[in-house]
Amino acid sequence: MAKPISGKKLFNGVRDKDCIVMAANTRYIPGAAEGILKAAKDTNTPVIMEIARSECDLKGGYTGYTPAEYAKRMVKAADKVGWDKWVLHADHISVTDGSPETIQGTKDLVAAQIDAGFTSYAIDASHIFNFEGKNEKEELEGNIKATIEIAEYITEKMEEGGIGSYGLEVEVGEVGRKDDKGFMLTTAKQATTFISELNKAGIKPDTLAIANGSTHGNIYDERGVKIEQVSIDIPRTKEIAQALRNMGSPVRVAQHGITGTPLHLIATQFPKGDVIKGNVGTFWQDIVFEVLKVYEIDLYDRIQEWVLKTYAGKGKSDEEIFGKNSKYAFKQFFREIHAMREETIAAIEAQAYASALMFYKAFGSKGKGGLI
Repeated sequence: MAKPISGKKLFNGVRDKDCIVMAANTRYIPGAAEGILKAAKDTNTPVIMEIARSECDLKGGYTGYTPAEYAKRMVKAADKVGWDKWVLHADHISVTDGSPETIQGTKDLVAAQIDAGFTSYAIDASHIFNFEGKNEKEELEGNIKATIEIAEYITEKMEEGGIGSYGLEVEVGEVGRKDDKGFMLTTAKQATTFISELNKAGIKPDTLAIANGSTHGNIYDERGVKIEQVSIDIPRTKEIAQALRNMGSPVRVAQHGITGTPLHLIATQFPKGDVIKGNVGTFWQDIVFEVLKVYEIDLYDRIQEWVLKTYAGKGKSDEEIFGKNSKYAFKQFFREIHAMREETIAAIEAQAYASALMFYKAFGSKGKGGLI
């Protein structure tokens, strides 16, 4: 059985090796996961398979997967391919506030993820931010407190299960948040203060997600036409990574929101080694729908009709409405999507395989499996 390895084991192996490990969020597993994992096996490339709280929770999120179902299907895909240098990552375990109810609900989810066999966790309490704080510590106090409590709970539950190693990602700065001046970027001082306070409490993350100008999902111009994402602030990213190194921290940056970023820019300009984990999510969803347009025309038409009707007014064009909201169709059409013809799944796998090869090359992670 090709079970996932510890995220910490992976990050310890590739840290400062001038590469970024792709974290793929397929939202739909058949074909897409196999293609990514097969490309990883054929090129000896470590990879992370991840899914976020909003997409996969105790009620199925918006993909229809519970943690147990997602883990079972992903392990089956890895076993079919025969690749064991992969991590099962619980992305964006969002903590929107520090209330007892929110914290308990988060712990209930984490417990289910641990039971399901997830081997890496991303605690995202970045929404808790005190804009009236007089310094970085005061601004981040709520985030720090919530992150510590959930991280301690993960460790406690892991130890109860006899598991001594897991990956940990934390987040400072809300990805994609803007004010009247544009993107609100994480500062180096916020990053070092955050990690320092976590370390004082005995919490030792592997990666830090930051707000550096990226946006989750596809992005569109004022006409509602999809455009490239070229807003990631590379100098700020390097500054934060260097500040972490200067304080002697092994923590490196997790880059969120890569969908739409030209691969040649990733290959030539992304600071590999400063960024050690690169999230690619919506891209794989788009592949699924592009294949459906040709292989399952009737199903695609029904999905498109439902999305445009259900989310009318949630964009400036039909393209934008569908691009931003089609993710919700995975649960709405769960049975139909998971009953697609074998030739459709094979086409999705082929497209995912070819695209994964390109990402591995651009990320500099191709052939780095030997480091794990």
